[in-house]
Amino acid sequence: MEKITFVIPSRNNLEFLQLAYKSIRNLSIIETGGCSPPIGIESHDILVLNDASTDGTQEWIDNLNDPNLITYHNPGPERIGIVGMFDKGIEMARTDIIFAFHADMVAAPDLDKHILKHLKRGKVVSATRVEPPLHPDGVEKMLVDFGIEVEDFDINKFNNWVTNEYKPKHGVLTTEGIFAPWCMYKDDFLAIGGHDELFAPQSKEDSDLFNRFVLNGYDVIQTWEGLVYHFTSRGSRFNKYAGGAAGKNSDEWLHTTTNNEKKFIKKWGTVVQHDDFMKPIISPVYKKTINLINSTPQLEEALEPWSNGGEDIIVEVNGNMFNQYDFEIIQHLNDIIKDSGEIGEFKLGNLKITINSLEEYQNELICVS
Repeated sequence: MEKITFVIPSRNNLEFLQLAYKSIRNLSIIETGGCSPPIGIESHDILVLNDASTDGTQEWIDNLNDPNLITYHNPGPERIGIVGMFDKGIEMARTDIIFAFHADMVAAPDLDKHILKHLKRGKVVSATRVEPPLHPDGVEKMLVDFGIEVEDFDINKFNNWVTNEYKPKHGVLTTEGIFAPWCMYKDDFLAIGGHDELFAPQSKEDSDLFNRFVLNGYDVIQTWEGLVYHFTSRGSRFNKYAGGAAGKNSDEWLHTTTNNEKKFIKKWGTVVQHDDFMKPIISPVYKKTINLINSTPQLEEALEPWSNGGEDIIVEVNGNMFNQYDFEIIQHLNDIIKDSGEIGEFKLGNLKITINSLEEYQNELICVS
């Protein structure tokens, strides 16, 4: 079995981080030497990036005696965020394989084996999340409540359920999709430039990254045998140190997710899109400008993300006539143009649309410098 670096950014998540660390250390050891009996044994690397925590995280790290632990400390007071921290950690990794893991996740028995059996270069393999009912259910995960807080969680009970009771939700061992935690070859990650700093410190950075993986031709696989228990969104959204709580959004997260959604729309021309199994759906990207007359500040704010300043497609909007149907057209305009567009002028709803070029630019978004 190949050695993995589990890359874990953490900010004020000590109680969850300690559980994540323990669960990874409970994974199968790696036999070395290529013979039987093996010459020796070795653990996976765990790389913890402490992002300006004030909850005793650094003191705990300093007291660990673990030769397979790599650490990085941002003393703060400002956080870097998971965009910068994940990229820093992946660059620091000593192994060919990296596993982007969250501090509020618990590795189930044999997670490493189930991930590695599917991993090849050009592939990204995600584990299946088992979550308490803090978010709506989805076909890509399991809602089973083993506890919302660390003090409610019994790792032995969870491990026993995984080993003796769990059955894959859809009766298959793999589906196509991607979300955290995901594992891949380090060189494949670095080949596209890592995360886009546009989305720092966090929010929508993962959806942007996953679009770029797919556009670059990487296969995205979810294994239904490799599981994690995910306490759900404790990094910022539900982080008590940021003003959140289990099921309660923090003001910090609301601010960043609102801003970064606009950035995502401006970059990709759509909101985040994926199928039921979380495989990205990527629309064509055009260079497009929206020209407004009879506008209002509210309308300008609503339409600003949908214009990227290009001249290939010009959309003229009259604020006196603009309605919800027109807005829905703008939201889906890239796909509409792909399906039926041609060079020239036409009206759609109350919109006047001029197409000067149908050149697509989504492949130019794969790599960041």
